Amino acid sequence: MDLFEGMLQKDKDEFRRVCNKLMSVCFIVRRNETSKTDYYFILRHRNVFERYLDVLGYALEINEDYGVIQMVNRENYNHLNLRLNDSIILLILRILYDEKKRELSLTDMVVNLGDIQEKYLSLKIREKQIDKTTMGNALRIFRRYNLIEILDRELNQEDSRIIIYDSILMAVRVEDIRRVYELLEKYRERRKEGGPAGVSVKVMDQTRGFLFGSREEENEDEEASENPAD
Repeated sequence: MDLFEGMLQKDKDEFRRVCNKLMSVCFIVRRNETSKTDYYFILRHRNVFERYLDVLGYALEINEDYGVIQMVNRENYNHLNLRLNDSIILLILRILYDEKKRELSLTDMVVNLGDIQEKYLSLKIREKQIDKTTMGNALRIFRRYNLIEILDRELNQEDSRIIIYDSILMAVRVEDIRRVYELLEKYRERRKEGGPAGVSVKVMDQTRGFLFGSREEENEDEEASENPAD
């Protein structure tokens, strides 16, 4: 039976576009205006997407409460291996999301760079802030994967704003936010001991975030901080 039987040509064309986008960004978010129509298109043709992706070894995870669709590789391939600081920033964003969520009147989880830096310093991972290049590169990665949206063009001011999307709940899956603090504490202890960031891959496993890991090579992370581009 033809998988696309009964589907209009314009819907087939749209399927091709949305499927390629999903495979590129991993997360489709209803709250993101640029992907909102894609989110509802996938819901309308959910069966077609699931059957097509199944042949490729992928599963479609849909959480309508969060308004997020995630593509997951069942064979545990195609992970994005983040640098150490990228992983730390991701976990900090997850903490900030949880803190903002407690303010029940909020619909958009908006934070600024100052919030991230303040949280980073409070965790005592390092005595100095994250450099601008490292911060900017990490946030652009997370924007690409629909975890955040950058609201201000410039990312070199403390009041530069960022929306954290509900997709972060699926990228960093923890039942209790204390688990995120435990992971960050492991990073801090490894730095204190002067050893490699060996907890990096475990971040991906323990949070069940199928997309994110982080490189274990401490020296690469040090180079990024010591040689900022700006």
